[in-house]
Amino acid sequence: MSEDLYAQMKQSVVDGEDDLAAELAQKGLDAGLPPADILDKGFVKGIEEVGDLFGRGEFFLPELVQGAEAMKAAVAVLQPAIDAAGGGRTTLGVAVAGTVAGDIHEIGKTIVCSMLSAAGFTVTDIGCDVPVVTFVEKVKEIKPDLLLLSALLTTTMPNQQKTIEALKAAGLREGVKVMIGGAPTTRAWADEIGADGYSEDAIEAVATAKSLLGVA
Repeated sequence: MSEDLYAQMKQSVVDGEDDLAAELAQKGLDAGLPPADILDKGFVKGIEEVGDLFGRGEFFLPELVQGAEAMKAAVAVLQPAIDAAGGGRTTLGVAVAGTVAGDIHEIGKTIVCSMLSAAGFTVTDIGCDVPVVTFVEKVKEIKPDLLLLSALLTTTMPNQQKTIEALKAAGLREGVKVMIGGAPTTRAWADEIGADGYSEDAIEAVATAKSLLGVA
């Protein structure tokens, strides 16, 4: 019975059905299944499948977004139960993400945040058009393992560099791994500005985040 339910949960994410995903998450809780199992054996399997399909070119950005949204809907239902169970699911790492100053593009960053959450990271999304000083304050306050800086315009890319310089000036650079992303950014740019990692899409972002932190 539970295997059946887990399969339906997985499929709801693959199909991008957020209402159904939330409903199935509740159904799992009502059936007394452990919230961490519901997440790992059901919904995470779905988002992994979405990632594989995207990687093979069978899914495109809209399907990736829908899958991430369905995952988010399920997590929203499960989170209180996971917290009440004393975590039950250890976090792989703490991440702060934002789009740099002057840039109001959010879609890519939002997908990355959803995928990282789905993979088991604790993510704080601080939005778009984020001033350099705010990134520094958030790193000081949250002490994340990862800082993700997104830029979708060539004109705002330098703000990724300015943020890294500001972290150095504040004495915070050593304590956090910085990842950059966004359409105009490249691995060469990441190297040039001293970022620790770069990813072209949300799937690669999860793999890069895991490898930077040395987690499975």
